[in-house]
Amino acid sequence: MFPRSAAPRQRSAYPNGLYPPPPVPRCYDYNHQSQTGVNNFYVPRLERLPAYEWNPRPLSPVPPRIPPRVPPPHTQTMTNGLKRTNDEFSPNVVKRQRLDSPSHPLIGSPVSRTPPPHHPDQPVPSTSRLPYGYDGCYPSPRGHTHPPVSAVPDTSSGLKVCAKDKLSTQMVELFEACQQQLCDLARKEVIRTRLQADIQTNYPLSRLYLTGSSMNGLGCRSSDADLCLVIKGNKKHEPIHVLSVLQRSFKSLSYVERTQLIRAKVPILRFRERGSDLEFDLNVNNTVGIRNTFLLRSYAYADLRIRPMILVIKKWARHNQINDASKGTLSSYTLVLMVLHYLQTRRNPVLPSLQKDYPDCFYPFLEIDAVPEGPKHIPPYVSRNQSSLGDLLLGFLKYYAQDFRWDRQVISVREATAFSKNNSKEWRNKFICVEEPFEKNNVARAVHEKIKFDAIKAQFAESYRILRDKKDLNSILPVRNIMDKESSRT
Repeated sequence: MFPRSAAPRQRSAYPNGLYPPPPVPRCYDYNHQSQTGVNNFYVPRLERLPAYEWNPRPLSPVPPRIPPRVPPPHTQTMTNGLKRTNDEFSPNVVKRQRLDSPSHPLIGSPVSRTPPPHHPDQPVPSTSRLPYGYDGCYPSPRGHTHPPVSAVPDTSSGLKVCAKDKLSTQMVELFEACQQQLCDLARKEVIRTRLQADIQTNYPLSRLYLTGSSMNGLGCRSSDADLCLVIKGNKKHEPIHVLSVLQRSFKSLSYVERTQLIRAKVPILRFRERGSDLEFDLNVNNTVGIRNTFLLRSYAYADLRIRPMILVIKKWARHNQINDASKGTLSSYTLVLMVLHYLQTRRNPVLPSLQKDYPDCFYPFLEIDAVPEGPKHIPPYVSRNQSSLGDLLLGFLKYYAQDFRWDRQVISVREATAFSKNNSKEWRNKFICVEEPFEKNNVARAVHEKIKFDAIKAQFAESYRILRDKKDLNSILPVRNIMDKESSRT
């Protein structure tokens, strides 16, 4: 279980490393924000909020038992990762799930764990990983000493190092202005907490999770909030019935309004916080979204450049009207996977395949309570690729404008490659093929009209040409207008 034999480690090119994964607290801490944004994993001010608990699991000095490869009969079947076919998908994420104590004395404290076993018969991955901050589980190379990882990673200096040129500097400035703030997350958490208490009057064996880009580090100030209601017990609960019950009960709540039941493949209940523009989408038992939470979160924090890169690309796509699955273009989830795929397939990869290197950490049939534990066993990652943010953005546009073969290839983050369609039914006659990392279906199926597909390709080509010539983010995106709009969110 856990990592294969590690390749020789190397020191980070940046002062604080290329943003290692979050340190391991005793309680899984969903609060990954600093005062200026979603950068950190310990926020004392939010400790006053009601606890958001996992079912308690005793801590053990030995690694947890991994479930059998064939899910047992009681294992809940995953539902489709897409919330709906006519609206935008957001990969789901989970908030703080407490593992034992109801108090907070050990939040931010590292937990001791048994070193992952060594697998000499497995091939050595091509990536290198830093060993510090993991309780000696991954010994340092001779002559290297690493400082301990603090509970609150410092990213400000690292991001400045990433800004090696004008274009990179503009990307960092846009990211810092638009990233979700502490107050945004706290506001969503207050609503989630109140809703959970009210929902449990109808469904006592339920737990409500804040999910989506709000929780995976890839959200911005204007991001809506996704909620996943997980109902346990022997009784089968039909999502439409549950959402209908909730829609009626929500009418009596003073803090929500405009409830709307959307009957899609994965039905949702959409509503707003009363008196504001903060919108929520609630689904029932869409547990694959919780798994995607920790996969995307792990990628988002694997390298300092990931989150600014993805935010800028989502803003670019939205501005150019190719980021709306309800209108036959790319969902935000599809865009994120396209970015990760590009970064995985460079000659010097910026990212590895976490599912390929650590299959047991992202095993698709782990019990939900065990899902947050997997990424904690992954050592920090450092890429040998030292490209600037600007170079990576330009390369991303060029890759999909000129290099990628849309007619022949499937994007797979799971395998860190583009594999052939091979006339498979899943991929046949699809304009864009992007594999969902767990369910392995096509998350880009919303793009089903040739005119929309041609518009997407044309936008990649046009933006690449303009940005290559001008090296100015303003040439493809109204940077100041976007920053002003995001900063006005209260």
